[in-house]
Amino acid sequence: MKTFIKVTEIWVPDRQRTQLEFGSGLYGALAEFKAASEQQHFAYDEGLPGKAWAQGHPVMLTAFEHSYFKRTAAAKKAGLTCGIAIPIFSGDFLLAVVMFLCGDDEDHAGAIEVWSNHNDAGQLSVMDGYYGTLHHFERLSRQITMPKGQGIPGQVWASGMPILIENIGQPDIFVRGVEAQKAGISTCLGIPITDNGEQVYIMTFLSAKATPLAKRIQIWIPDAQNKSLSCQQGYSKDNNELAQIFETLTIKKGEGALGRVWLTGMPVITGDHDAEYNPELDNLSTMLAIPVIEGGRMKAIVTFLF
Repeated sequence: MKTFIKVTEIWVPDRQRTQLEFGSGLYGALAEFKAASEQQHFAYDEGLPGKAWAQGHPVMLTAFEHSYFKRTAAAKKAGLTCGIAIPIFSGDFLLAVVMFLCGDDEDHAGAIEVWSNHNDAGQLSVMDGYYGTLHHFERLSRQITMPKGQGIPGQVWASGMPILIENIGQPDIFVRGVEAQKAGISTCLGIPITDNGEQVYIMTFLSAKATPLAKRIQIWIPDAQNKSLSCQQGYSKDNNELAQIFETLTIKKGEGALGRVWLTGMPVITGDHDAEYNPELDNLSTMLAIPVIEGGRMKAIVTFLF
């Protein structure tokens, strides 16, 4: 299955906390780009991960040529044209930077957006976005604003929680529903990234059924007693028995990869060689898990299974 996201990476502060070093990554068949990445380091405000660290919010590059991106030649060779860096903070302290890298071609319909109230404290608008070949949808998206509670970005802002909508073709569900349907977009995931006082940042990931963001997306939430995680929502192009089993599990703090994210607040990538996610679910062990933290408290974990 083709997925919209081609590469995912996690960059973490080194022991001195003066630069970011490679933590882990999923590269698929892009072995040369992986080799070019594993030895990299990024100082504060250097490269895409360093920029996200310094600015304290998601940062996007939709063109690598003549930019501060440090792996331009390797990315071009790998067919990668866009990068999104998402910093994960607990208070003022950076825990990690999550990177998504995408390619721009006709076979991959989708978009990744950063919504913020940077222009108007009471309204969200697109601060930056990657839309690939969806030029009309991009023009529309950059023109609209959403108050708290309206549209998926506004709902995420109001709830402070991630939201996953599987069918966004209807205007009453998704403000841009008609245009999304024309563009072939069917699924939207919204994630709150950081809420520094009055400044709000929301990530939205939109994808088509033919090229989903990932094979499966899930939202895990702690129970009322804060003792176990359970999957509150999941989406896949192909539901199967394994997925049904997977979403009846409960995870305790510190247990497996998800439990470690909950315990430490650190995002995690597991690969085919790493079966710690759950021994019964090796086929779904290639995963990125991103924590949603507010006020030092874990509110949810979003997982992408590739």
